[in-house]
Amino acid sequence: MEESPEAFEEELEDLASADSDELFEHHRIQVDKGQALLRLDKFLMDRLPNVTRNKLQEAIKAESVRVNAQPTKASYKVKPFDVITVTLATPPRETDVVPEDIPLNIIYEDEELMMINKPAGMVVHPAYNNWSGTLVNGLVYYLQNLPTHRNGEIRPGLVHRIDKDTSGLLVIAKTELAMSFLARQFFDHSIERTYYALVWGVPAQAKGTIVGHIGRSLKDRKVMAVYPDGEFGKPAVTHYEVLESFTYCSLVKCNLETGRTHQIRAHMKHLGHPLFNDSTYGGDKVVKGQLTGSYKAFVQNTFQVLPRQALHAKSLGFIHPISRKFIFFESDLPEDFVAGLERWRQYGQVLQNRIQA
Repeated sequence: MEESPEAFEEELEDLASADSDELFEHHRIQVDKGQALLRLDKFLMDRLPNVTRNKLQEAIKAESVRVNAQPTKASYKVKPFDVITVTLATPPRETDVVPEDIPLNIIYEDEELMMINKPAGMVVHPAYNNWSGTLVNGLVYYLQNLPTHRNGEIRPGLVHRIDKDTSGLLVIAKTELAMSFLARQFFDHSIERTYYALVWGVPAQAKGTIVGHIGRSLKDRKVMAVYPDGEFGKPAVTHYEVLESFTYCSLVKCNLETGRTHQIRAHMKHLGHPLFNDSTYGGDKVVKGQLTGSYKAFVQNTFQVLPRQALHAKSLGFIHPISRKFIFFESDLPEDFVAGLERWRQYGQVLQNRIQA
């Protein structure tokens, strides 16, 4: 059955707002045996006609272009049998983004990049049913008076995303150099990212690693599924550690080795511990605990206090594109997450007191 335009746009909306760093394209070129010596930048201009010379040169400076796995200069003479890899930020979709004066929680900014602490409920990129009020609308307004706004083109540099109802840190590139340099780190999985999640139940192992390919569910395209055998989806790795246990819920720290769409949400569901109040993955009902009237009332009240999936992008660390030094940022848990967490702490203490009595 042919998919309707509305359904297609909804899928784009899902991808535009989802937790993911799949916002780059990767090219691998093996040079022919008869290739004459030619400058690297000129060679790539011929092979990648939709990429501007400036973007290629900035990508080479950012070491996002490798020859035989080594960074090199634009003046390098391409030789037969060289293997060239190129990692570039994906070009934005051709849509008119209306600048909007939306408050942005900017926790750091320099000439190359900025760090945003995104609130829950804010869509990252305009898409079907969300053409306004997004983070990109606010970024376009904020960046339009900066030197990086050239020739009437505004390019907020998204190199990764977090879901609409996930709060926390995002890095935004302000220059082509920063875009290429950061995109390379995301592609290489060298970015250090920590998320805090409140999940149902307590994992049997206090520390562990979840490995399983993630792809769209064969039953529901809006849901990501885990395929352990790797026949579908893309490889995904999540390292987790239980920080606090509340008997029926627990606070878990997750470190991403990869950045697939809905990775933590899908992996924790696969482990048997969906995120608290995650309606997409079955966490918006009582998953653990006895179904007494008082307990169900407690859970429902906590859903109201924390009215979205309990996931926060806590920290982000990476190599700066200019200084080439590692920089690290942390963000506090938002008020709704703190309030929900405190309710579970108190309930967990009550349960422990009953057990000890």
